[in-house]
Amino acid sequence: MRPKRLFLAKGIFAILTLALPLPVVAASTYKIIHEFTWAKQPLGNLVRDAAGNLYGMTFEGAGSGCGGSGCGAVYKLAPNPNGTWAASLLHSFKGPDGDSPLFGGLVLDADGNLYGTTLGGGAYGQGLVFRLAPNPNGTWTESVLYSFTGGADGRLPVGVVLDGAGNLYGTTLFADSTACSAGCGVVFKLAPNADGTWEERVLHTFTGTDGRYAYGGLIFDADGNLYGAARLGGTSTVCGSLGCGVVFKLAPNPDGTWTESVLYSFAGGANGIAPTCTLIFDAAGNLYGTTNQGGAYSNGVVFKLAPNPDGTWAESVLYSFGGGDGSSPSAGVTFDAAGNLYGTTQYGGADGYGVVFKLKPTASGWIETVRHSFSGTGKNPTASVIFDSAGNLYGTTSDGSHPCDYGLVFEITP
Repeated sequence: MRPKRLFLAKGIFAILTLALPLPVVAASTYKIIHEFTWAKQPLGNLVRDAAGNLYGMTFEGAGSGCGGSGCGAVYKLAPNPNGTWAASLLHSFKGPDGDSPLFGGLVLDADGNLYGTTLGGGAYGQGLVFRLAPNPNGTWTESVLYSFTGGADGRLPVGVVLDGAGNLYGTTLFADSTACSAGCGVVFKLAPNADGTWEERVLHTFTGTDGRYAYGGLIFDADGNLYGAARLGGTSTVCGSLGCGVVFKLAPNPDGTWTESVLYSFAGGANGIAPTCTLIFDAAGNLYGTTNQGGAYSNGVVFKLAPNPDGTWAESVLYSFGGGDGSSPSAGVTFDAAGNLYGTTQYGGADGYGVVFKLKPTASGWIETVRHSFSGTGKNPTASVIFDSAGNLYGTTSDGSHPCDYGLVFEITP
């Protein structure tokens, strides 16, 4: 059984101008480097290899099956000497080998293999973890590393991260478990066996107050601890009985078990609601992310979490989106070499189709500039942006300028 298609809400935003921050638009060049006509909705994050090639996934398309629209695809964009980009299809999902890759994007290992997850498909229709390996003749071979059963091992996985030993870690949105009546999901580990199979182990099952629906994926610190954000959960009742979201940590114990702790429980209102992002660290060990809702103007925030000497963490809101400067960030933020933060919002901007933004730290706070406001040639970005070595930004939008709104990949140059 394949999951229901997840359609992103496309609300109409009334941009208030009295109390809201006025957007500052920076001069930059926006260019579409690929527009999809053979696949739909490139929603996940891009990854870049050492040669400058970009890799990503689409939620639908690139084949038959899955209701006739295709089950999604993995693609590659290679830069040409004349500044254009060559697109190639690496794999088209058929259902049993994967269906509906949505969150998290891809992970690239040192051998050039790609890893990712799909929400559906697999042996039980509950999602899977896959690997794509490059062949000498330029083709790629997909293998299913693990199919989720939909039981206590979880269902609907949302991305993976690699450790130094080649193990994969990720989260699922749901799990059939008595720990949470809504099936709040798990954190899992996949370890390779000598015979080429992979073994899954559940490191933590969410109970509700410690997190529900960890959309954003996981990151490691230097000590091997895992960090993530869950859209709901926590102790606040401002957002209802399911909570306003949390940031959590998983620490490995000497006996091989893992201990989860909630670093911060969002209280709702001005400090943010519903984090759906992948977090990032700075050099000092502070965490940064976004919330999809909340803030001073209820359009989401960029936040920072700083560790205190007593082991607690303090949240500070770096920026609250007002609408014209962006609304509803779905992905995390990215640092440049100068310490500025960059990201996207799904909505808001001059035409309501979302923005690419920059946050610059100053003595008086963080100043936002809109690097690009989407006007129809690209709509509703849901993924973060990445840099190349020259400081150019790359990202995706869920819709594009094509009549069928298949989505596109863009470049922004300084």
